[in-house]
Amino acid sequence: MSIIDFEPVNQQSTAEMIADRLREAIMRGALGPGAQLGEADLATSFGVSRGPVREAMQRLVQEGLLFSIRNRGIFVIELTTDDVVDIYRARTALEGGALDLILDGRREIAYAALQSSVAAMRLAAEVGDAPGVSDADQAFHEALVTAANSPRLVRAARTLLIETRMCLGALQTTYPDLREQAREHVELHEAIGTGSPERARALLVEHMDDAVRRLGDR
Repeated sequence: MSIIDFEPVNQQSTAEMIADRLREAIMRGALGPGAQLGEADLATSFGVSRGPVREAMQRLVQEGLLFSIRNRGIFVIELTTDDVVDIYRARTALEGGALDLILDGRREIAYAALQSSVAAMRLAAEVGDAPGVSDADQAFHEALVTAANSPRLVRAARTLLIETRMCLGALQTTYPDLREQAREHVELHEAIGTGSPERARALLVEHMDDAVRRLGDR
């Protein structure tokens, strides 16, 4: 087999780093739904040429976090009610698959991996720290998928979880008490650790369905 001489590359390219920063800004709401991204302004802000910024934005367009309007520019997506339903349906399928892998011999690993996010969520809920609850909520579901030990599931979950984070602020307004949101995760965590597989699966589906109902009733 012939060897192709590729040029050495950095572990993470400038475009990748910019894409990561933009994802984080979208997820946190610093770049809100419908916000327009200016290539020149971003290049100045990041202190780079426009090429890496353009590449980073195109990556996020491909991921579905940005969209392009001809002759107008690139914008952050705005999630409709139908989008939210679709996100949670996709998450139910994806996280359900991760849960099946966990229940097939990785329960102890998953239980341990989820402990820190559950503890953080309970603490944040007790003091009424809504952003802290959102951070812990996202960390819980990221850890759940990661614990399945499937790189493809992790890759598929990334955009869904960012889109979910865009919904979490609205979702939290539907909970009279943030401790209720934390309790749902505590119950799922316990079911993964020691409950029946059927209960764990049912709690995950119920958790997703409840989020859709709450967001749809706003």
